[in-house]
Amino acid sequence: MSKETRIQDIVRKAGYEPVENRAIVVSYAPANLSDAVAKFFVQNTEYFALQICREELVFVPYGRISFEIKKEVTLCIPFSQIRRITVEPSGLNYRLTIETAEDCIVLSVQQKELSDFRNSGYLGSEPSLKGNIFFARNWHKANLDETLAELQKIGTECPA
Repeated sequence: MSKETRIQDIVRKAGYEPVENRAIVVSYAPANLSDAVAKFFVQNTEYFALQICREELVFVPYGRISFEIKKEVTLCIPFSQIRRITVEPSGLNYRLTIETAEDCIVLSVQQKELSDFRNSGYLGSEPSLKGNIFFARNWHKANLDETLAELQKIGTECPA
């Protein structure tokens, strides 16, 4: 579990300006149904916190074994390089496609309705204690709708 503020701190230290409440958990989308089944059973999926910043999208990786957020930025995509961003339902996930002049990145985003029972709920939660009962705020779930909407706006507002 990783606090959203920790992700924002990592992003700030890397020199970017994160937008509050605009981080979600993403992974690379499977190439096909066989790949999806294999990733499900092997748990060979890389996860990232996608953070919308003032002028770019920034990706912060989670460790594959520890699931702890790493203190690094692995990818930064300036808004000026984005041609289009699309979001489509895909089974229990959304398919997020980011197109630039040079590349196309296809990501999978777990839907919020089952997020508490899936990896996005675990990775996108921040622990807090209230008495003896453990509560967690699932920031992936809380941020999902607005973040996806804002991503689609970025894709339409950027020059082609």
